[in-house]
Amino acid sequence: MVSGSERIAAALPPVIGHRGAACCAPENTLAGFRKAKELGCRWVEFDVRLTADGRPVVLHDNRLERTTTGRGSVSGMTLAEVRRHDAGSWFDPRFAGERVPKLEEAVAFLNELGLGANVELKAVRGVEAATGASVADILARAWRGDPAHLLVSSFQHAVLAAVRDRASQLARGLLFRRVPRSWLRVAMALRCATIHVDHQWLRPTTAVEIGRAGFPLLAYTVNIPQRAKTLFDWGVTSVFSDAPHRLGDIAAGGRSCKRSLPIPLGL
Repeated sequence: MVSGSERIAAALPPVIGHRGAACCAPENTLAGFRKAKELGCRWVEFDVRLTADGRPVVLHDNRLERTTTGRGSVSGMTLAEVRRHDAGSWFDPRFAGERVPKLEEAVAFLNELGLGANVELKAVRGVEAATGASVADILARAWRGDPAHLLVSSFQHAVLAAVRDRASQLARGLLFRRVPRSWLRVAMALRCATIHVDHQWLRPTTAVEIGRAGFPLLAYTVNIPQRAKTLFDWGVTSVFSDAPHRLGDIAAGGRSCKRSLPIPLGL
């Protein structure tokens, strides 16, 4: 096994709630994490990026329009400006009043719920190292759960390098849409413990290759039970899902196939 991979592989559940439980509650909010817990998730995935004043917040897009009542780019606003906007009512009026969480708030809430986490880091150009270092500092200080239940991932190599250099004890996951030929070289250089791929581009031969190299393989974003079953048959360790409760039978070894859900763009 690659360093760190065996520890993470033993801790990873078959299904991880994507952005909390994005089908059932506003994504990347405390309400979404709470819903994921109610649905039986043991881990959630969420996204983190920096505000203009260097504060890590839980938000997928760099712009506010899709998931808040605000407008503009997160990287161009202070934390206070980002937090001024509602992050729940767009999904359903029942969630009005939800705010974009600070990373510290999210970690404290996950500690309280007893949930593991895959923290995906996103950085605009020029702040990759700052993003990795800032998030690494907070996670190293604030995470109270089992260290094996925390994973930091990114598409951006400079971000992962900064996490590696700042807090090498944090397990790292390398994200790809389509796995390139150089995947192993990059993963080894960044000392990553897991490989994450877009399931739509994954092939069984690639899944076998990654598994033989000793890396747990995680696939995003899987909302169709039969597709999840196929991926598990290929050797995928975990799938990210907006509707984790709909994959429960498959994750447990069942064969039922409920109605499918639309697949969102990106992780």
